[in-house]
Amino acid sequence: MRCIALNLLASVMILAAPATGLAQSPRFNVGTPLSQEEIKSFDFMIGPEGQALPPGRGTATEGAAVFAKRCEVCHGQNGERGVLRRLTLGKPGNPYRGPFGPEQKDSVAYYPFATIVWDYINRAMPVPKPGSLTPDEVYAVTAFLLYRNGIIGETDVMDAKSLPKVEMPNRNGFVPAVPVYPPEKKPSWW
Repeated sequence: MRCIALNLLASVMILAAPATGLAQSPRFNVGTPLSQEEIKSFDFMIGPEGQALPPGRGTATEGAAVFAKRCEVCHGQNGERGVLRRLTLGKPGNPYRGPFGPEQKDSVAYYPFATIVWDYINRAMPVPKPGSLTPDEVYAVTAFLLYRNGIIGETDVMDAKSLPKVEMPNRNGFVPAVPVYPPEKKPSWW
């Protein structure tokens, strides 16, 4: 029995070796240093206050057109039958409002800040060419998703000033990852 197990283990290792070598080949750019331009494209973050949001604007109506043109291919007309990932869009007058568990992370209403939605769409969408949407398109798609989830109105304008002010329904559903204590009040166990 021990001999069979050793032979099986050796076979698996022999079969896995070429895959490991291919994964590290130049074809997959593993280990290739990033250019300064690539580093700069990642070197920003949109926080809850929206301080780094660029100029631009968009409404849910404009976002519906962008969604149909750039997002529907992967997410489906109403987000329910997407090739890549399901979106919980809700319907006007009947939005999705929870409960919010791990399985509801596909709803924009799950996240505590609307700026997270903007940042994710800006960085990661559309899948064939992430980051190719203009700021106006990102604001519009964000407004469309917020509207479809009953968070804002159809004609509400989303821009750098209004987006951070959006009250998300699950804003208090998160606990800070690391408590922040002033040095003089830091607990002994910290």
